[in-house]
Amino acid sequence: MDAAKSDPEPKLSQRGWPDGRLDRNPPKVWLMMGHRAGDNTQVLALAEALGWPFEVRRFVYKPYELLINLTHGPTLRGVVKQESSKLEPPWPDLVISAGRRNEPICRWVQAQAKPEKHVRLVHLGRPWARFDRWDLVVTTPQYRLRDHRVIQQNKTPLHRVSAERVSQDASAWAPRLEHLPGPYIAVIIGGNSGPYSYDEAAAERLGREASDLARRYGASLLITTSARTKAETLGPLEAALDVPYYLYRWRPNDSDNPYFAFLGLAERVIVTGDSVSMATEACATGKPVYLFDLGVGWRSMRRANQRKRFVFWNPGDSFDFRAFIYLMGMRLGPKRITRDIRIIHDYLISSGRAVWLGEGDPPPDPPPLEDISLAVKRVRALFPERLDHQGASA
Repeated sequence: MDAAKSDPEPKLSQRGWPDGRLDRNPPKVWLMMGHRAGDNTQVLALAEALGWPFEVRRFVYKPYELLINLTHGPTLRGVVKQESSKLEPPWPDLVISAGRRNEPICRWVQAQAKPEKHVRLVHLGRPWARFDRWDLVVTTPQYRLRDHRVIQQNKTPLHRVSAERVSQDASAWAPRLEHLPGPYIAVIIGGNSGPYSYDEAAAERLGREASDLARRYGASLLITTSARTKAETLGPLEAALDVPYYLYRWRPNDSDNPYFAFLGLAERVIVTGDSVSMATEACATGKPVYLFDLGVGWRSMRRANQRKRFVFWNPGDSFDFRAFIYLMGMRLGPKRITRDIRIIHDYLISSGRAVWLGEGDPPPDPPPLEDISLAVKRVRALFPERLDHQGASA
């Protein structure tokens, strides 16, 4: 997963319940940030939606952390301690994490707090430790996890899109884009993901197809790349554009990143299909969303296109060995070690929230996404003593 928006370091947050009441005795929350922007976005999304104070912890990992993490259980041996956040009492009541690298760290924190305190562990995405090591796992169907009492199966990833956030950023950016004729169509670009590659050929095709949509609506394009977008794809993209556009080249920790602004200013959104997080964020705006298929032939994201061709490769298709190996893992290996993002694509399309770019327009008035509220309810249920004290539940 990926996110085009890279926020500066969040500060300690204090928020209340959705109806404005403040928690009298809120749990102490730690957010364990990893190396993937998409994972961190989901961790922040859940923390912000919970409304409890939270503190951020970041880590630098040793090159051989995978071997340590797979063999040592709860440990900090895979962490470069002098370059990572300190982990010391007072211990938190709740730890929220995502990504394999932080799993041993979370379990180490829980072990240090015993027996005085039970630290609840909430993991987002796919855990590698046994499910019963966690108090709650919030996941999505792309990971194809089996049913379990701690598993919350959401339809889409968690997101940080809100009317307030996109409106505020849109207002700040609008004067800088007045030279472009409206309306606007946002183009959100990701990169390589699993068996799908965003290469120069895909970039050139995206430029052509986005221009076609813009001409149909007399629109300009607001384009932003992300952390996984390769620099060599920008030339072919721009060469194929033949409508007015603004291109933002992603930079890490840029406080002036226009990602949310583009979502707010655009009347329609094109998003590359490699990132289900960005696709979910686009759909959360309630605007028409078009998914861009990164591949053709055996590399297509659309199941119908794959069935039309030989399952692995055809003459004339570009070849990506890494993508080929991942695809073989999806088809022949254990489901536990790969993910199938086409499941999220199918849901967004079948539920009337998106269409493939070039296959018409999405239905009007798509239904709202409800996954964050479901996750918040499950997390708050981990603290029944606090809910009883408050006399209410989320």
